[in-house]
Amino acid sequence: MKSDSALKRSLGSTGLFTHPLGFGCYRIADGNAEHEAALRDYIERGGNLIDTSANYTDGQSEVLVGKVLQSYSRDRAIVVTKAGYIQGQNMTLAQSRSFPEVVKYGEGIWHCIHPDFLETQIALSTERLQLETIDIFLLHNPEYFLSHQAHQKRLDAEDHKEFYRRIGQAFQFLEHKVRQGKIRWYGTSSNNYGLAASDPAMTSVARCLAEAEGISPAHHFRVIQLPMNLYESGGAIELNNQGQTVLDFCRARGLGVLINRPLNAFFDNQMIRLADFAKPGSRTPQIEELSTLLSPLRKHEELLLEEIQVSPIGGREKLVKILEQIVPQLKSVDHWEQVVSHYVIVPLQRWIEDNSKKLGNNVSWGVWLEQFFPILHETFEEIERFVQAQQQSVSDQVRHKLRQAGMTDDSPTLSQIALSVLLNLDGVSCVLNGMRRRTYVQDALESILLPPIDALHLLKNFRNQLS
Repeated sequence: MKSDSALKRSLGSTGLFTHPLGFGCYRIADGNAEHEAALRDYIERGGNLIDTSANYTDGQSEVLVGKVLQSYSRDRAIVVTKAGYIQGQNMTLAQSRSFPEVVKYGEGIWHCIHPDFLETQIALSTERLQLETIDIFLLHNPEYFLSHQAHQKRLDAEDHKEFYRRIGQAFQFLEHKVRQGKIRWYGTSSNNYGLAASDPAMTSVARCLAEAEGISPAHHFRVIQLPMNLYESGGAIELNNQGQTVLDFCRARGLGVLINRPLNAFFDNQMIRLADFAKPGSRTPQIEELSTLLSPLRKHEELLLEEIQVSPIGGREKLVKILEQIVPQLKSVDHWEQVVSHYVIVPLQRWIEDNSKKLGNNVSWGVWLEQFFPILHETFEEIERFVQAQQQSVSDQVRHKLRQAGMTDDSPTLSQIALSVLLNLDGVSCVLNGMRRRTYVQDALESILLPPIDALHLLKNFRNQLS
């Protein structure tokens, strides 16, 4: 196995060297022991690039990163954070401050890259991260301006002129922050970098670079970020930057490239998770198996109603009954995590609070409740495995397409194969992977050990099957 130093790749011309796989902090939050353990495990295994954002879990992602990094010397990690979104705490801030050039994209989601707003974000991020200097600061999906304009009218040259003016204005401010020592390097993260040149919403790395060069030959625009995976391969294939792909253009000009969403592919109006959830080709669990996995919770709930005269957890419906209705409709684990919070956890918390007030020091209630939480946790784990197994047939189809595209070894996990393809593309500095669990960290890092492949050829063949 290669040493840590041999694995490292240059992050463009920043002088920084990154591990090939970065720790993506989307949905990572302070207070979650599993998330913290995963991040520490990543660092202990030699990982050194951590990608977060001001809006990830409303700032709690940055808080956790800052807390964990206190255990390590500063040179152990390259910290990337981003700003632009106005949600949660930032929405309250924006409503009280009236920042210029706010894009009011939709209810509960605004966007802004004006210097006045960025000033607040850098201050808040450095505080949460407990850092004096942020290594890489990125404008987070500035194309919200173009998307908003597209809702009003057909995009034209004037819209793009205004878009890049705003980019240049933000870059001018970020150069000032570099001089102040608040950030070292800056860049942009855009979901639209990989679109075809003919797409009106395509964002151009070349035009962003031109804005930076217009400020100073010694500018600090050195890093970009974009989504790329088996299905969304435009960054490696589309000739949309002065006749070059994003990867070729960036490699020729010393720009580091961070890849996000390597395992979450958006295709044909659906999200495809590029991972195995059961043994490839295994039988999909049937509905009667759902009833079996809910059995321990069902028995415990019945015990409550028999021994303690209280209303069911769901009011008129028992909790198990609610789960039996919800689970068959779930499309993915992500869908489950969204649904369970609103329809189960929040009502459950209210139910426990209400009954704890009513029952006071009732011993039977205390014993039941103490036994309930481990059963509920195990039930949720079983539901997650059940939902995951439903997705394996889709993963099997992806594997079939990969074999047709030229993949000869499909013995690794699908997630490892998907990561390996990106890791073998010339011009990729670091692939960011969400690793909320230690098992995800181990699985992802093993992808580095797979034999080299002709990734570009494979991606082109894979794309041809989709057209």
